[in-house]
Amino acid sequence: MHRRPWSIRNYTARRNLGFFSCGSGNPIDDCWRCDRRWYLRRKHLADCAIGFGRNAIGGRDGKYYVVTDPNDDDPVNPRPGTLRHAVIQDRPLWIVFKRDMVITLKQELIMNSFKTIDGRGVNVHIAYGACITIQYITNVIIHGLHIHDCKPTGNAMVRSSPTHYGWRTMADGDGISIFGSSHIWIDHNSLSNCADGLVDAVMASTAITISNNYFTHHNEVMLLGHSDSYVRDKMMQVTIAYNHFGEGLIQRMPRCRHGYFHVVNNDYTHWEMYAIGGSANPTINSQGNRYLAPQNAFAKEVTKRVDTASGIWRSWNWRSEGDLLLNGAFFTSSGAGAGASYARASSLAAKSSSLVGVLTSGSGVLNCRRGSTC
Repeated sequence: MHRRPWSIRNYTARRNLGFFSCGSGNPIDDCWRCDRRWYLRRKHLADCAIGFGRNAIGGRDGKYYVVTDPNDDDPVNPRPGTLRHAVIQDRPLWIVFKRDMVITLKQELIMNSFKTIDGRGVNVHIAYGACITIQYITNVIIHGLHIHDCKPTGNAMVRSSPTHYGWRTMADGDGISIFGSSHIWIDHNSLSNCADGLVDAVMASTAITISNNYFTHHNEVMLLGHSDSYVRDKMMQVTIAYNHFGEGLIQRMPRCRHGYFHVVNNDYTHWEMYAIGGSANPTINSQGNRYLAPQNAFAKEVTKRVDTASGIWRSWNWRSEGDLLLNGAFFTSSGAGAGASYARASSLAAKSSSLVGVLTSGSGVLNCRRGSTC
């Protein structure tokens, strides 16, 4: 039998996958979204991460856990079938949801290691109460959740594992709080209107990717680094890729301290004060982003050095490469362009900023239905 050349066979296979109708050039999405049978192969998502959090496997090696009960009546003794009961278990779990639900948490959802929360195929909101805490653990994937209207909670007992519960002081009301944790991937969530940050990573957290999310209606969007004096955050490496920073945002997209931050192929369509800020000598590598400045003539600058004299920040390594700067937007670069520093702040190849609209077109929670591509 005459075999077609590999390139033609490969083309046909890709066409049969629906590749040309759904492929966007976004490497995360092109890894899994073209599969009409995604719901039978959910764990394949764990092979699709990019950036500094690319080794986060979440609950890939565990069983599925189906959340059937949206209630959170007892944070110390959660009922089986609830999200809280799922996330505290000591074993790896891939957590999915039986149906659409709004989960209003009484206290912080304190996660255990090796967990995936996968909201694909249903409409899941974590809203109007406490939200997600990832503290001193590793290997977490959070995908496909609406997280909004998070409130400060605390001064209460909360269970963090099957064998431990303890007193929690007041929490800030972050959407997702990452504290002393590593190998974390936050992908395709829609976050808005929380009491403090939408995603905060502090206290020597590292190996984090924040990708394909849609951020709206919030003041201080993302804090990366605990404080100017907390030097253990010098190890922090975070990738921020293919996100849409949308309407109603004011500042901190992100606001960085100490570590290494790769900001790549994001779409910034709204900010009121600034987009990217920092203090305490972070390295910021901005590549292939689209920055659309607001109409306000005094808010055109993408960057802000927070409470630092120019004589000090001039040596910080902040660079803009291939960014699309629109409506008068400007990025104030600094530093001598130290190659070693930017190497530690590089985690994937940036695509052209002209493609950002396509790369981020699916940002936020996807509308996934069984039997069709997401």
